[in-house]
Amino acid sequence: MARAKHVPRVFVAQDLAEGHTLTLPDDKRHHLATVLRLAPGDAVVLFNGDGAEYISTLVAADRKRAEARIDQRTTPRRESPLEITLLQAVARGDRMDFALGKAVELGVTAIQPVFTARGQVRLDGARLAKKHSHWQRVVESAAEQSGRLVCPTLAEASELSPLIESPPEADRLLMLAPEAIAGLSAQTPATRIALLVGPEAGLSNEEIEHAVTAGWQPLTLGPRVLRTETAGMAALAALQTVWGDLAG
Repeated sequence: MARAKHVPRVFVAQDLAEGHTLTLPDDKRHHLATVLRLAPGDAVVLFNGDGAEYISTLVAADRKRAEARIDQRTTPRRESPLEITLLQAVARGDRMDFALGKAVELGVTAIQPVFTARGQVRLDGARLAKKHSHWQRVVESAAEQSGRLVCPTLAEASELSPLIESPPEADRLLMLAPEAIAGLSAQTPATRIALLVGPEAGLSNEEIEHAVTAGWQPLTLGPRVLRTETAGMAALAALQTVWGDLAG
C-alpha cells in the first residue's frame, strides 16, 4: 500500500482566508518548488499565527513564482495552554539552533536571546543582524515541522541585566541554577512563565543574586549538569508535562 504523500506546512506573515489566492515569499517558493519539487495541483498547508491553518493547493510553482489557493480553514488544537517566554543565553553555532528549534517544538510562545557574563558569544551590528535572520529561519522551520499554529516571536538579542529588572510579563519567573535546592515539584502551577537558561558555563554568581533579588526563583533539574541546549529542552518538557499539554 502506498504511503500518503507528505503535505508541507508553510508559515507566511500574510492575511489568509478561504477562497483567496496568494503569492508566496521567494524563500518559501524556493523550498516548495526547487527543494521539494512540488508542482501545481500539490497540496500545502499555510499558517500565519492566527490560531488556524489553511489547507491550500498550489496553482503555480516554478523558478520564478509560487501561488497557493486557500481551500479550507481549520482550527486543530495544538497550542499549549502555557504561555512561556524563554530567555536563552546565546550559544555557539549549532547549539543555539538546536535550543531554538526544540523550544519551538515544545511550545514556547516567545524567545528572547540574551548575552550573559560567562557567555562565549558576543555579536553586534551586521553580524548580529545576520545571526538574527538565521535564527528566525530556524524558528519558522521548527514551527512548520512541528505543526504549530503560531510562530513564536523572536526578540532581538539583548544583554541579560536589564531583562532581569524588567522581565517579560509572567506569573512566574524561573531561572535554571544547578545549585538550587527546589525543583519544579515545589512550585505551584502557573500559566504565564518566563524561563531563564544560562550559558554553557552557567550564570555568574552576580547574575543569580541579581535575579533572585528581582524576584526570579532558582530551579534545579536534578543532580546532573546539563548543557545549555539540553537544559532548556528538559525544563520545557517538564513544564509542559506537569502544567501544560504533554501529559495528555
